[in-house]
Amino acid sequence: MSKSISILGSGWLGIPLADSLMEQGHEVVLSTSNQEKLEDLQSQGYKSVQIDIVKQNKLPTEFQNSEVLIIAITSKDVEAFRSLIEQINTTSVKQVIFISSTSVYDFCNCEITEDTPTNNSPIAQIERVFQELIPERTTILRFSGLFGYNRKPANFFRYKAIPNANAFVNMIHRDDCIAIIQKLIEKEIVGKEYNAAADTHPTKEEFYTKASLDLGYPAPKVQESSKLMYKIILNNALKSDLEYEFKYGDLMKVDFSSC
Repeated sequence: MSKSISILGSGWLGIPLADSLMEQGHEVVLSTSNQEKLEDLQSQGYKSVQIDIVKQNKLPTEFQNSEVLIIAITSKDVEAFRSLIEQINTTSVKQVIFISSTSVYDFCNCEITEDTPTNNSPIAQIERVFQELIPERTTILRFSGLFGYNRKPANFFRYKAIPNANAFVNMIHRDDCIAIIQKLIEKEIVGKEYNAAADTHPTKEEFYTKASLDLGYPAPKVQESSKLMYKIILNNALKSDLEYEFKYGDLMKVDFSSC
């Protein structure tokens, strides 16, 4: 069923997400904080508005009237988010999907689930404001390390050595990010938190070496580290509730030259 969807943010994730949702027949509005980018989006045919959550006092009508609001911006301004959330509370928005990060979990040398306590980082504080003010409308989606398309893992350590190389990676491809968001919208899930990471967790040395060799780069160098620090993000809750299978679940089977 077609829905009206607003996306706060129009970057690496926001624009392809909008494309995919529109292909499904949804009515989508994008936002940017930059006037020049707004004009560029509009020239490409995107319905779009200018929003800066730090400077702007009122959400535009298009966002107030949306059924679904996806928040995919990098701001960590807790008070600006509090103001934004208070505004959302007065609108007709039924489902808010807040794109968060598994950085809300500290390194514990253990497996991480949604029941694991979060830290006091700005993004974790923002999560708690959502849970305090509009828990019945909000789903918090915590993405692990992002890759895909022009975000090539091979470039992350092309000119510097990998620290803590024996630690395990937590990564997710953009195609999976978009498909998961679409599932949340389809199933109208609210009031939940989900960790989103691929099924497998190779070491940093294994993962970045494969990513580099796939693109024809030499294997990256590694730093010697005396203390192993890692976390393993489990995706069981997301896979169960959404009945989702990852497109790029096995990271060591990814062809990094073509994705």
